[in-house]
Amino acid sequence: MRKEAGEAYLVHDLVMAEAVTIVGARSGGKAALTLYEYFVDACEIAFVDRALFEEAMALHLRYDGSLSVADCASVAVMARRRIRTIVSFDRDFDKVRGIRRIR
Repeated sequence: MRKEAGEAYLVHDLVMAEAVTIVGARSGGKAALTLYEYFVDACEIAFVDRALFEEAMALHLRYDGSLSVADCASVAVMARRRIRTIVSFDRDFDKVRGIRRIR
């Protein structure tokens, strides 16, 4: 997907950690570092603090564990920032009302 002018990507640290870990396990440390550097250079990074983690846990309970804690943190960040669109291959986001998922 191409970024439109003025559009910025936002990622939070739990998603970064998850993605970098998966890439590292599949393709090695250098590939993981490349992805990490992309996130740092091209994205705004939100860091999950205690309050946000507690929001994520409340959502995790609301969805009876069917959304991962990291996914719930994404939903919480999106709610805080009034973001309605997510770029993800994860179909679990389709069950969240008010979010449009782009693959």
